[in-house]
Amino acid sequence: MGSPITSTQLAELGVSADLAVHYARSGWLKRLGRGVYCRPGEALSLHPSLVVLQQQIAGFHVGGKTALEWYGVRQYVSQQTALHLYGWATARLPDWFGQHFPGEYHRKRLFTEEPEQMPGVGPFENRANAPLVSTPERALLELLDEVGVRQPLQEAREIAEGTYSLRAEVLMDLLKRCTSVKTVRLCLRLGRELALPWVGKLDEAVLPKGSARPWISKSKDGLLVLKP
Repeated sequence: MGSPITSTQLAELGVSADLAVHYARSGWLKRLGRGVYCRPGEALSLHPSLVVLQQQIAGFHVGGKTALEWYGVRQYVSQQTALHLYGWATARLPDWFGQHFPGEYHRKRLFTEEPEQMPGVGPFENRANAPLVSTPERALLELLDEVGVRQPLQEAREIAEGTYSLRAEVLMDLLKRCTSVKTVRLCLRLGRELALPWVGKLDEAVLPKGSARPWISKSKDGLLVLKP
């Protein structure tokens, strides 16, 4: 109930593409988009809809601010309206999904990894048939990577205040794989400034912090200077 179903799934159930079209014309199925259907008169559910997109977009997962929100790490007054979704492929969210669930999709390759095996990504709360979502550790780095682009620094700082329970060993592994010097430096800086317990457990000497020169970026929030 509330779950979209693809033509591939229908074929596995013995419903051919032609028969699916016949069912849609007869009102027994509702066509959402090319090769995607649902039962008529039912509101779509978010999680199974995300699972359908996982099957279509390499590396697709819920991440960044949305993943942190799902795990209870948020601002005191959350104003989040759009889902933050990531993947490896250049793609756009299908119209049927955007009409029901406002979201932003970004192609991002922030870590040394493969789309079939992404560290820090797994089924939400380890539930069967749940959508893939970043762990809080990965989601924090995805959020910080957006600072200066789509993410205000002050909001990121306020969200980071709630990450005191991050697992240092998981964060350490992700930081070592991170391809963005800015993200690594910003993570360390906020960890120190906010006196978060995980920062003291990180071995900064082996992290990819770049050269000895400051990392400098100008955005609408002003000048961001990150020292190694």
